[in-house]
Amino acid sequence: MRVESMPIEPMTTERAVGGLGRPEAAPVAVVVSAVIVSFNTCKMTADCLRTLFMDLGDVPAEVFVVDNGSTDGSAEMVREQFPQVRLIVNKENAGFGAANNQAMALAGGEFILLLNTDAFPEPGAVGELIGYLRRHPTTAVVGPRLLNADGSLQRSCFRFPSPVRCWMENLWVYSAVRHHPRISDYSHWPHDCERNVDFVVGACLLVRREIVQKVGAFDPAFFMYSEEIDWQRRIRSAGWEVAFTPAARVKHLGGASGAGEKSRIKRHFFDSLDVYEFKHHGLAGLVLMRMAMVVGCSIRALLWSATYVASPARRGVAAQ
Repeated sequence: MRVESMPIEPMTTERAVGGLGRPEAAPVAVVVSAVIVSFNTCKMTADCLRTLFMDLGDVPAEVFVVDNGSTDGSAEMVREQFPQVRLIVNKENAGFGAANNQAMALAGGEFILLLNTDAFPEPGAVGELIGYLRRHPTTAVVGPRLLNADGSLQRSCFRFPSPVRCWMENLWVYSAVRHHPRISDYSHWPHDCERNVDFVVGACLLVRREIVQKVGAFDPAFFMYSEEIDWQRRIRSAGWEVAFTPAARVKHLGGASGAGEKSRIKRHFFDSLDVYEFKHHGLAGLVLMRMAMVVGCSIRALLWSATYVASPARRGVAAQ
């Protein structure tokens, strides 16, 4: 479904200047346009907004929430508790990328912050991301250090998917080349230093608004998942850099919108991966990727079957 066709309710026109929507005597240039897409995450969306406003502090900002057809009162909550937020309400789920596009088309900030409802910036996180892009004029996108609920590291930087990489993953080749600078998948990197990467996870990322104007927004062909990978690949192909900085820290719970629909979420994940592979590697690349996955699953099935026979203590795990 194309963004332009999505019905939206009239939006609040208040701009959250200084992060809190305080009235100003004169217009203030917006530095950050924050965009949050919600889908049946009412309480979490409220917590996310409160955390975001606290982190923004006096940063001149506007905040958008695009509600993707929620049935749990999310839109009503935003309207009542956060009147300074610019609310867009879709009557049905437009998809994650398409919903972000709706707000990005209206954003007026120097930078656009894309934030999931289950991502909570720690104090100073947004400021660190802004500072990074201002210090690095050739960088288009920067992502923070993501943390799990217990404070442990959550991997947030990856290489672009490809048929070759898929084969290497399914045949466990990476264990032999994990330290190679051009082949490593970042899995053994502690995410403790600034670094240019292939792409950063879309749970929280800051992008220059001019990039949206020059490269375009998310491809709506991706309903959910892989849209940020495709986007950052296009951005890098246009000559820009994508970076990671550990100075900005964001707690990310993960999977909030699909917590009760794991089979549907998995379907979206693999469907989007198919779209990505076909778009960037053609039919041959898609077939090679699927073959690698079949081989990998077959090997795992054989190994778990052997574990079931040889290790009675692990039979429950092997059966699952």
